[in-house]
Amino acid sequence: MLEHRRANLALAALSISTFTFVTTEVLPVGLLTLMADDLHRSRSQVGLLMTGYAAVVVLMSMPLARLTQRVPRRLLLGVTLGVFSAATLVTALAPGYGVLLGARLVVGLTQALFWSVVGSTATGLFPPSQRGRTVARMSMGAALAPVLGVPIGTWLGQQAGWRFAFLVMAAIGVATCAVVVTLLPGRRTPQSETASRGGAPNARRYLLLVLCTAIGVTGAVTAQTYVTPYLLDVTGFAPATLGPVLLVTGTAGFLGTVVVGRFLDRYPWLALVTPMALVAVALLALYSLGTLKPAAIAALALGGFAFSAMAAAVQNRTLQVAPGSTDLASAGTGSAFNVGIATGSFLGGLIIDRMGVHAVALAGALITAAAVALLLTEPRLARADPESHPDTGARQHLGTASEPATEAEVDADAGANASADAGAQSHTDTYGHRAARRR
Repeated sequence: MLEHRRANLALAALSISTFTFVTTEVLPVGLLTLMADDLHRSRSQVGLLMTGYAAVVVLMSMPLARLTQRVPRRLLLGVTLGVFSAATLVTALAPGYGVLLGARLVVGLTQALFWSVVGSTATGLFPPSQRGRTVARMSMGAALAPVLGVPIGTWLGQQAGWRFAFLVMAAIGVATCAVVVTLLPGRRTPQSETASRGGAPNARRYLLLVLCTAIGVTGAVTAQTYVTPYLLDVTGFAPATLGPVLLVTGTAGFLGTVVVGRFLDRYPWLALVTPMALVAVALLALYSLGTLKPAAIAALALGGFAFSAMAAAVQNRTLQVAPGSTDLASAGTGSAFNVGIATGSFLGGLIIDRMGVHAVALAGALITAAAVALLLTEPRLARADPESHPDTGARQHLGTASEPATEAEVDADAGANASADAGAQSHTDTYGHRAARRR
């Protein structure tokens, strides 16, 4: 295992990488009008930079993860971050729309691969007992991107031109690439071998996780995409106050990542169900009390807190129940996450056109609640699979195999197996299902 200080520095570099990827992905939203005017293109055409990006991530996550399974993590992440930096530089210097679109699609390819491997790489730096805590620390960078990265990038673009904002992101990418290559181990360690397989592999739990992730994210994004017109038209906020209100939401999201990290190792299933349920509660509160400004702010803060916590919990749960390679499993849930983002934004637009902006909060709450209801069936559904968990034989010997496994049992099993992950490494790769990928 890496020396502890070096491992922590490497984890910090990976967290900064997540910050860089999320900021670069979302930055065109804040710079849309500036880019459209400079390139002499319509706003909808500039919006395609986001749509095409998401389509590449959804379609290519799984193939890239499968293609690069045997590539050492240091080499793979070094090349990924290097190509990301180069493509982001081309984005900043693009002479026209065609080159810009091509560069953004290449950045999307690097993101598809990055999110597939970064989780297992980060957790491979530490003992299995710290897996959830590690995921939460890594996710802090992504949680900070909407709070710091996008607002600062938008401000830089307004002050010095949109190209300068992307130049800064390219420079951060180069620096992060250098640190990651320097600090990550050159060969696989016992911890990284353990992180390459699920701690408690279970095909049915994993497939349900993919489905619930897609549905839950669809519900959340149905409302989140149109939160600005909601606050203006329903709540009655003045345009000048939107910045501070959204900052509250982003800050709450960062806190959600910090708080959920305390529970991911001991209660991975509850740490996923609870924030997803809180997203539904927050959206229902926004629908019911959205005309009251204090209530709307509180609902948005709760929603931001819960959504960020849910994102970290999905990553952690993926690494736990992955029925085969954790890289392929991460690609699957990452694809589901981005399918949810694309579906939610599209569905929200349809609802606004037909029912008005107020209805998006209710629709989002109902869709997310459906995901929670499905997730609550997980223990009994997974128990029906006699080969779903390495301790099944032990339970049958004890005469308890006919009883539904509780979350506490699953978590206890995962902890008990932490020192015997060699068995998980030899677990047959039943990863025969594929999901599709993103935000």
